[in-house]
Amino acid sequence: MMRFAMGLALIATLAACATPETRVRKGLMSAGLSQPIAACMADRMIDRLSLGQLNKLNGLGKLKKRKAGDVTFNQFVKETRALQDPEIVGVVTSSGLICAVK
Repeated sequence: MMRFAMGLALIATLAACATPETRVRKGLMSAGLSQPIAACMADRMIDRLSLGQLNKLNGLGKLKKRKAGDVTFNQFVKETRALQDPEIVGVVTSSGLICAVK
């Protein structure tokens, strides 16, 4: 029983160690962006947005639980505008455009 509890504690510790970039990438993919675009955008976004802004992006309810590749970049930007944070919109737009041409 003790080993089981220690195993659960280890799994919880490792899960908590996910980098901000990993969480943002997974969030973008969960919103429907393709894996390559999500990975590229996450790398840029974590350097340019605060944790609060990243959490706002994570709360885009209309885009939750989509399959990767189901949402176009234009749809994602449109939903991002609803957050009414010009800095988020600017970073998302510039990151998406740069990542699309890479």
